[in-house]
Amino acid sequence: MTSDFKERETVELLKELVNIASPSGFTEDIMKYMSSLLEKLGISYKKTNKGAIIATILGKDDSRHRLLTAHTDTLGAMVKEVKENGRLKLSMVGGFNWNAVEGEYCTIHTAKGDKIRGTILMHETTVHVYREAGKLPRNEEHIEVRLDEKVFSSSEIRTKGIEVGDFVSFDPRFEFTESGFIKSRHLDDKASTTLLLKLLEKITTEKIELPYTTHFYISNNEEIGYGGNSNIPLQTVEYIAVDMGAIGDGQASDEYTVSICAKDSSGPYHYALTRQLVALAKDNHIDYKLDIYPYYGSDASAAIRAGADVRHALFGPGIEASHAYERTHIDSLRHTTNLLLAYIKSPMIDEQEAE
Repeated sequence: MTSDFKERETVELLKELVNIASPSGFTEDIMKYMSSLLEKLGISYKKTNKGAIIATILGKDDSRHRLLTAHTDTLGAMVKEVKENGRLKLSMVGGFNWNAVEGEYCTIHTAKGDKIRGTILMHETTVHVYREAGKLPRNEEHIEVRLDEKVFSSSEIRTKGIEVGDFVSFDPRFEFTESGFIKSRHLDDKASTTLLLKLLEKITTEKIELPYTTHFYISNNEEIGYGGNSNIPLQTVEYIAVDMGAIGDGQASDEYTVSICAKDSSGPYHYALTRQLVALAKDNHIDYKLDIYPYYGSDASAAIRAGADVRHALFGPGIEASHAYERTHIDSLRHTTNLLLAYIKSPMIDEQEAE
């Protein structure tokens, strides 16, 4: 199939999104940006009390609805302790390993709105002083933030407006290579969010009539487990999480295709809906991989745990080195775009097929 995939525009929007700091719990700026984009497109939406956005496109059938979701929140940290040596201890926001951010530049977002720069390091970084530096565990006891300020005590740090509970964001270091690779932190899940926004743009500008009323749920708490588990319209029958495919030993997913998840740590996804996605990929010559992710959960699985009576499925671009310095390829974004377009135009599986 031909989707008229707009490569340059897609990459530019993705770059904009990853450069807006949005660790879970600190997503006001990114959600304001989402609102502004939807308003430019003339798309109606509502905000939830938790800060998520649900945009709705009316379809021919308004009795049965579809919902697609992607999340804007990312990994990050909060200030756990203001140390007497003029540095900061951190507490994780989301699930990652400390070694994944060791050496990364970061920003402390103070309650006053100031942004103070720093670097995440081991306390015992200097090999000329700490002989066992390489053997020490990377954990909250040893990891700290070296501030780019002349501060030598906790009281001096506090004069800069920094306090316990301030959010800390990690630099994305976005790069788009000539070979088509996109390297950046927070591709999970701003790559998928970008694709949903571009899909909404295509629907509105080309006046595509959808077979069913379709909701686009921009979630902002997925990394902490409850992004899209509430405010699901009662008419929703099918719920699709558009999120990354995890790559590693024993996995089928790669950086060049769209990954369709059959099962994750929450259990199997809806069998008939998953098979429909596979059939759509085959029928439309979309390169895909079917996979199982052992240590993974999505907003779709969160919705099921919360009791939503929906058929749920999951697909998205393959992301290498998830929850670290991530990478994907433009081909994966293209194939995910094509599957999204094929899905929203397709007939809903009937009740017999869904059983």
